[in-house]
Amino acid sequence: MENKLPFSQILAIGLMLFAMFLGAGNVIFAPMVGQQAGSNTWIAMGGFLITGVGLVLLAIIALTRGGGTIEKLAERVHPIFAIVFSILLFLTLGPIYVIPRTTSVVYEIAINPLTGASANTSLYLLIFSTLFIALTILLSWNTTKFVDRLGKVITPIFVILLIALIGKSIITPMGSIGQPQTEYLNGAFLKGFTQGYYTMDVLAAFVFGGIFIKSISSLGIKSEKAVSSLFIKAGMITIIGLIALQVSMAWIGASSVESIGFKANGGEVLAQSAITLFGEYGIYMIGTVIFLTGITTNVACLAAVSEYFEKIIPSVSYKKWLIVFSILGLVITNFGLNTILTLASPVLLLLYPLAIALIGLIFANNLFNGHRSVYIGTIIGTGIVAILDAIKEAGIAPEAINNVFGFIPLFENGAGWIATGLIGFFIGLIIAKSRKEPSTLITMTGQEIRKAQ
Repeated sequence: MENKLPFSQILAIGLMLFAMFLGAGNVIFAPMVGQQAGSNTWIAMGGFLITGVGLVLLAIIALTRGGGTIEKLAERVHPIFAIVFSILLFLTLGPIYVIPRTTSVVYEIAINPLTGASANTSLYLLIFSTLFIALTILLSWNTTKFVDRLGKVITPIFVILLIALIGKSIITPMGSIGQPQTEYLNGAFLKGFTQGYYTMDVLAAFVFGGIFIKSISSLGIKSEKAVSSLFIKAGMITIIGLIALQVSMAWIGASSVESIGFKANGGEVLAQSAITLFGEYGIYMIGTVIFLTGITTNVACLAAVSEYFEKIIPSVSYKKWLIVFSILGLVITNFGLNTILTLASPVLLLLYPLAIALIGLIFANNLFNGHRSVYIGTIIGTGIVAILDAIKEAGIAPEAINNVFGFIPLFENGAGWIATGLIGFFIGLIIAKSRKEPSTLITMTGQEIRKAQ
């Protein structure tokens, strides 16, 4: 008989799951949405919360239904796709995007405001990032419970800080909410929808979800049905926490323009807002916590990507991968936060639609009998437009691409992959029926049942 957990323990698990997604990087995007969207902030945040928060829970549940790892989930399309998608996912979660982004965010919020306007920013960033990533290597060298233990300390501190910051911004607002900027005048919801990609939380859920599944087995939760049930309960707590976090960040951004003006990135928005609200002490308050959340994010991501590559290329040890990815992350960090966000945009516009399509397919699996052709058709349909969006975002012939493919619904808003993914779905279904492909059903407990046609 399995243990029935009391609500207090479910709450603790939900907060632990929240801590896994609580990183320095995912608090910098909602403030920018708030600054740019102005009076359309809450419309834009509706879209942002779908991709930046709501899909996190669905991604973890999809993982439990799809085999427990991202590789098994993606293999439903094709083994080669699983390898390519997983490698891109882990590299983005590690040295290409998350580690440089996190390190740069910590610098922008905790260090840069203290250096003075006349400081050599590039030199300070190089010195800080070298020391910060060296600390990341040190803490990642041997697998310990450092991140878990520190996370339990950081979460309450961060919540207290947020309550203080948001409370002060409501009691003494920095300014009124202004008019939306050009890109948020029309299509604010879809713009927010694509901005939610940058939190990386859905992609991180594919990695951290597997870790979470393993960790709860020690609580006496064994069956897949019980695991899924616990995920839903704990996940709702996590979702509430993430919604509160992102909405609060959007409010700070929306109300900050009169006092601090428009900023180039969310790190600057948070740093300058903290100074405006609390004076000199504000930057020390938020800087300390951002530093701690940043180091835990870096350690978790560096360890995860190094363990993954040691698994697929065992001839290179975990510690060697740590060094390789740390050096790569250090180099990319020193391009600066704005450049990192710009360089990462094409990759995220490629990976996120594919991830969303995989989640949708897992939940709809039994409706189309789990036919592989449906998985393949949907991913091809989604992937074609996702690649075009990535090329556009990289600045390669965006006008020409829009002119040629603008007939696709929502294409110019970055959501054309929805229509082409659905077309691919139905083409795959027709092919599966004509070939009489075998069925692969998923039970409520997550078990697979294969049937010949």
